[in-house]
Amino acid sequence: MIPLHWYLLLSAGVFIVGVAGFLTRRNIIIMFMSIELMLNAVNISLVAFSRYLSDLRGQVLVFFIVAVAAAEAAIGLGIIIALFRNRVTAHVDEANELRG
Repeated sequence: MIPLHWYLLLSAGVFIVGVAGFLTRRNIIIMFMSIELMLNAVNISLVAFSRYLSDLRGQVLVFFIVAVAAAEAAIGLGIIIALFRNRVTAHVDEANELRG
């Protein structure tokens, strides 16, 4: 059986990659992908703790997080498409005209 700390190290690594991608890139699609990486890192740690503690509550919470991530991706892609149609760019620095 694989020890718990290996899963937590994997989760921390994926989360760090997501944070680095979010902070360094200016493309909004890459930023959304980085947010998804961070959510998946949390899912890895929740499933690892759930398995380690023999409790299913962590795995149930993962299903809710996956549902929220799917809704976030759908809404985010809609916003990206609207931004691209109006500004013909996907860079965050040039998207300052989204104010109402």
